[in-house]
Amino acid sequence: MDSSSSSSGAGLGTVDPQLQHFIEVETQKQRFQQLVHQMTELCWEKCMDKPGPKLDSRAEACFVNCVERFIDTSQFILNRLEQTQKSKPVFSESLSD
Repeated sequence: MDSSSSSSGAGLGTVDPQLQHFIEVETQKQRFQQLVHQMTELCWEKCMDKPGPKLDSRAEACFVNCVERFIDTSQFILNRLEQTQKSKPVFSESLSD
């Protein structure tokens, strides 16, 4: 009885690689959806004065510009984080020497 409980306890400590990949993919999807929601809310507040049956050319141009700036900013932040992550292991290795 003890051997079965210890083997099942050991199984809880390991994570199935497929499950871990699935969780990572779902987390990325959730982050993307949050970004789309933020972008929609931000651009709507900035560009939509009064909702109507059609977008006027000013509101349409504002939405296009807002979305492009949001994407540019998000890409810049992601690139910066990626650079930080790449340089981080090198920094920690130099500390251990």
